[in-house]
Amino acid sequence: MALINESHPEEFILLGFADRPWLELPLFIVLLITYPMALLGNIAIILLSKLDPRLHSPMYFFLANLSFLDMCYTTSIVPQMLFNLGSSKKTISYLGCAIQLYIFSTMGATECLLLALMSFDRYVAICRPLHYPLIMNQYICHLLVFTVWLGGITYAVSEATLTLQLPLCGVNTLDHLLCEIPVLIKTACGEKSTNELTLSVVCIFIIVVPLCLIFASYTHIGHAIFKIKSSEGRKKAFGTCSSHLIVVFLFYGPAISMYLQPPSSISKDQPKFMALFYGVVTPTLNPFIYTLRNKDVKGALRNLMRSIFNSK
Repeated sequence: MALINESHPEEFILLGFADRPWLELPLFIVLLITYPMALLGNIAIILLSKLDPRLHSPMYFFLANLSFLDMCYTTSIVPQMLFNLGSSKKTISYLGCAIQLYIFSTMGATECLLLALMSFDRYVAICRPLHYPLIMNQYICHLLVFTVWLGGITYAVSEATLTLQLPLCGVNTLDHLLCEIPVLIKTACGEKSTNELTLSVVCIFIIVVPLCLIFASYTHIGHAIFKIKSSEGRKKAFGTCSSHLIVVFLFYGPAISMYLQPPSSISKDQPKFMALFYGVVTPTLNPFIYTLRNKDVKGALRNLMRSIFNSK
């Protein structure tokens, strides 16, 4: 690879919680339990959105994309974490680190944009119900999702490539559980203020702007919900929106605390806990949040389980 030069080591040592070895076994067990749960939950959401005709709508099309993102998100980091936590050799090759960096960054940026797109979908559905079939038709939905993925890939390719070109001056240890942009910038030697500034500016467009659009959408949605005369209608509208809002807060909170401050000011353990939260906890909880708070998804899940047991 052209990115690998003499200043880059062949592999990185991921320190993780080396200073707290008593945490490694509990964390290994937690990851061993939550990772299959995340995969099964998100696969179930994707299958339900494809198999149940009641879920053939833009809302569930976007939800299926979110589930696919979350699967890729966790898979890009958890197997490596499990391997390192379960062995004395806590390393990752430079190439493996670069691949992980690109995938993890792509999924994170794409999820930021997709959550904003999902709030726009709810805005149109509740505030412009008569225009909803026209605005959110199949072609527009696919185009919007393609744009979101393109935006996430563009961010990852540009920002991760700039980060990987920073000189490390022989340093091959990362005080983290994975390869992540802020930690690599913090580890690099020499002049890196340009990278810090670039990361902050780009993250404004990836995190702050989508979050502002989400708040704007839900401000209008809130006014529209209070105008609904039927209590059942208000309850249904609030139910579909509250699940999405919970996911937004779970994902954006840690992302803001990690990416909207200079990497040099990030505390020692902050990246580890934040990465575990938005890379493991949130993708695991998302399917359950949408399943437990959505009657359509619960009904589709019951029908799927019933058909499976009846076939036996």
